Amino acid sequence: MTSPFSLEGKTALVTGGNQGLGKAFAFGLAEAGARVAIAGRSAERNAAVVAEAREAGFDFTPITADITEGDQVDRMTAEAISALGRIDILVNNAGTCYHNPSFSVTDQEWDNVFDLNVKALWKASIAVGAHMKEQGKGSIVNIGSMSGIIVNRPQWQPAYNASKAAVHHLTKSLAVEWAELGIRVNAVAPGYVKTEMAPVDREDFKRYWIDDAPQQRFAMPEEIAPSVVFLASDAASFITGSILVADGGYTAV
Repeated sequence: MTSPFSLEGKTALVTGGNQGLGKAFAFGLAEAGARVAIAGRSAERNAAVVAEAREAGFDFTPITADITEGDQVDRMTAEAISALGRIDILVNNAGTCYHNPSFSVTDQEWDNVFDLNVKALWKASIAVGAHMKEQGKGSIVNIGSMSGIIVNRPQWQPAYNASKAAVHHLTKSLAVEWAELGIRVNAVAPGYVKTEMAPVDREDFKRYWIDDAPQQRFAMPEEIAPSVVFLASDAASFITGSILVADGGYTAV
């Protein structure tokens, strides 16, 4: 009997899949049996991850694209379909953040955050969603954040927080609208995870980020990947429009 958690025979596209959480998600999906394409702006980083995957026995398809450009979203989607045959799973992971108090946030910083975290996610969902509509099924996993639920302190990031709240509600909106199409749309909302973008091990943040968390620690990217794999798999066949919080209990207190 095939496990519902298995992704054997499935295909997946991961945006921002060449570093941090996205890289962990790509490997997690591959380990569950999926064939994976990763998309990122840096061809060099894409190539490095492809080489690392090859050493682990996986054959990743690299796609160099800046998904804040609509035409590149369309090209990314077409390249993924051409390489994989179809797209069963889309992980909208690409994102950015500026750590600035509100009075210091520039218009350009605000636009950069929303262009990548929200608009690019929207464009990728529409492009891949149209393909999934044609095939009558698909699973989209958006990467939100507990920052879309609470306000992080003492490192202020209002644009990022607002963008992730938008991701959460867009997830629910698409899930309801696309349920009849056989497309599930969910999100994972990670807490503090050690990546290039999150300085979770800074001593001046420990009091707020670690000591306030019930588990008294941050996570590694590999700990978040199984939640993405679960939502992508048939084990989550009756789950859509959900925001799965993986934060070590931070938002529970």
